Amino acid sequence: MNRKPIHLQRSDWASDDCLWKGKLEGKDIGTGVTVLFYSTAEIGVGPAWHVHTYDEIFIVRAGRAVFTMGDEKIEATKGQILFGPANVPHKYSNLGPEPLEMIDIHVSDRWVQTELVDPELEEDR
Repeated sequence: MNRKPIHLQRSDWASDDCLWKGKLEGKDIGTGVTVLFYSTAEIGVGPAWHVHTYDEIFIVRAGRAVFTMGDEKIEATKGQILFGPANVPHKYSNLGPEPLEMIDIHVSDRWVQTELVDPELEEDR
């Protein structure tokens, strides 16, 4: 199969003019990966407990985050990469004090996410 390179502009994926926020689904450009760009300056904020049926790769562009993947907690900082296996519930949040910027690569041509009840929040009830 002879495919041509794809060259995208920020306007093709960004949902914010300044922050690294937005997404690009592989199905829209004929690839088998989807890329999400995430950014928050709020400490303690991040994606809620969820799961995917495919692997996910997390790249910490800036800041610090705490990841929960299954039963494991991992602190990650700028420049680190984490691999999340398919069907393992996970979440992450900004540890601060600086903003958190992430690139999440979903090994799927579309973003499919199932939100779950967070067992850590259930313990507080």
